[in-house]
Amino acid sequence: MADQHPAFISIGGDIAYNGNDLNDWKVFDEETAVWRAQKIPVYPILGNHDLHGKEAVALANYFQRFPELRNARFYSVRAANALLLNLDSSLDELSGPQGAWIKEQLDNLAPEVEFVFLVLHHPPYTSSSDDQKFGGGHSIREAEKQLARMLEARQTLTRARFVVLSSHVHNYERHEHGGVVYFVTGGGGAHAYPIERAPEDLFQSKRVNYHYLQIHVEKREAMITMRRLGLETPTPLWTTEDTVHIKVPGNK
Repeated sequence: MADQHPAFISIGGDIAYNGNDLNDWKVFDEETAVWRAQKIPVYPILGNHDLHGKEAVALANYFQRFPELRNARFYSVRAANALLLNLDSSLDELSGPQGAWIKEQLDNLAPEVEFVFLVLHHPPYTSSSDDQKFGGGHSIREAEKQLARMLEARQTLTRARFVVLSSHVHNYERHEHGGVVYFVTGGGGAHAYPIERAPEDLFQSKRVNYHYLQIHVEKREAMITMRRLGLETPTPLWTTEDTVHIKVPGNK
């Protein structure tokens, strides 16, 4: 990833296995030293594993590595014609302070914003489920279902395109509903596992997929590429397995 010299890196949570374990965070520090050496900004969100153990200790470990967040568990980042809304899905997304903040952000999009990327840990759509036979599966929660319904209703009235980036499931998926494009990108650390893909999953693959997403945004178009790390041969191999072009319509 560092070799691509990105403008910034977004992490969808579960940075540590146990958030209260300092040794887990030291592993992250070692593995991402090249990012800090290249001064690549990193915009993380919290996953359920990041909050394991005593939450106060876990959050202290998290914010120590990302002091620029100023203890904010949800926050926005503006990058040219894109807006990142980084959410905390350990909290309900549509109620309380976070719900009010999301509503304010979407109600007051700058005219120049053409893409809104919502980054959260738990996916609103997934082929996975709690009872999948391969183990480690996760079903969709009601909170994320409600978030998806809200976004799809707004998308019909909004020129900017909504793109949802989630993780939690250890594989790659792509869905589209109501004009909103949903990615599950959970192949960046812990063991990836196969999933029984639903017919509406736009990426039909039987393989496990260690990967990251490379996002290139231009005026009125974003290109999102899934870069897969193949470990089936003695020499690891990077390949492009999925590419999506998301376009913004002309002025209404």
